[in-house]
Amino acid sequence: MPDFTPLWAPVRLGSTELENRVALAPMTRVSATEDGHATEKMAAYYEAYARGGFSLLVTEGIYPDTAYSQGYLFQPGIATEEQAQSWTKVVDRVHAAGARIFAQLMHAGAQAQGNRFVDSSVGPSAVAPKGEQLAFYRGEGPYPVPAEITREQMDKVREGFVRAALRAKEVGFDGVEIHGANGYLIDQFLTDYLNQRTDEYGGSSANRVRFAAEISRAVREAVGPDMTVGIRISQAKVSDNDHRWSGGIEEAKVIFSTLGATGIDFIHTTEYRASAPAFGDGGPSLAALAKQYAGVPIIANGNLDDPEAAAALLRDGTADVVALGKAALANRNWPHRVRNGLPFDELNPGIFAPVADVKDWELELPA
Repeated sequence: MPDFTPLWAPVRLGSTELENRVALAPMTRVSATEDGHATEKMAAYYEAYARGGFSLLVTEGIYPDTAYSQGYLFQPGIATEEQAQSWTKVVDRVHAAGARIFAQLMHAGAQAQGNRFVDSSVGPSAVAPKGEQLAFYRGEGPYPVPAEITREQMDKVREGFVRAALRAKEVGFDGVEIHGANGYLIDQFLTDYLNQRTDEYGGSSANRVRFAAEISRAVREAVGPDMTVGIRISQAKVSDNDHRWSGGIEEAKVIFSTLGATGIDFIHTTEYRASAPAFGDGGPSLAALAKQYAGVPIIANGNLDDPEAAAALLRDGTADVVALGKAALANRNWPHRVRNGLPFDELNPGIFAPVADVKDWELELPA
């Protein structure tokens, strides 16, 4: 019989105690109201995963300010007190079902494709993301060229993350995850071809990770030790699945050691396949490099549908928690099914069509 016991061991991330090591990965579901309020449907959606046995839920990306941070129409926000209060029902229902929940705070930057506050975007430099906007998130055509973000605007972004984290704490979230992955603003600073700056935020790996570290440190100091703080990191992007850090392992060492020194409680790596080599055909995975250099617990995400693959990452110490995305969409009670030896359902492609929003049939928990 396969040994999945590593999945069920309790673990602590910062101030948050988890009953097991299976988390729901953050996934954009564009199901808020037009003005960014969390809905009853969203509360039922997250509650289903909590009742299905996931010990930790990381929300979809939530925009933190009323300037350039929103990335998608009908994306939820936590930029105002009213938006923050709308999350109370989500948090309360998840807690009542026995799980913990982190708010993922996301600034879209140049990868924005729907913002009700402004008609333009900002990025580290005036360089457009690769690829086309995502139709299933109501986008079309190429990404526009952003304006180069000013130092004053960077200060406001940093302040926006801090205020959003404090609002998340007020309404009962157990932690916040800063979105530094998948091509959004913080990741744009990390990306050599999108960051052409000649100041202390551009050029070397140490300079390009500086903004991420400043935001991480500011949030960590603002919310205090009784709220968990982490950051999500990837190489690939929504707009560029093939991107890899040009500096290889040395760049990973700089990025992860710098972030680990900010006082955050975890790093969440996401790759197409969590266990695959980060660079080339061999060598350590991105999660393993984060574990080696950051000195904090690691959440790993990427093609961990198979419980043996997930348990193996925990067993060998590469990660402390595994996060499931599409596997969770297909099986909202994945932990329950693994514990009881039940078969998995296939992913219903209707989840992504015509828009990747929450469908009514997702709210009922399968047997």
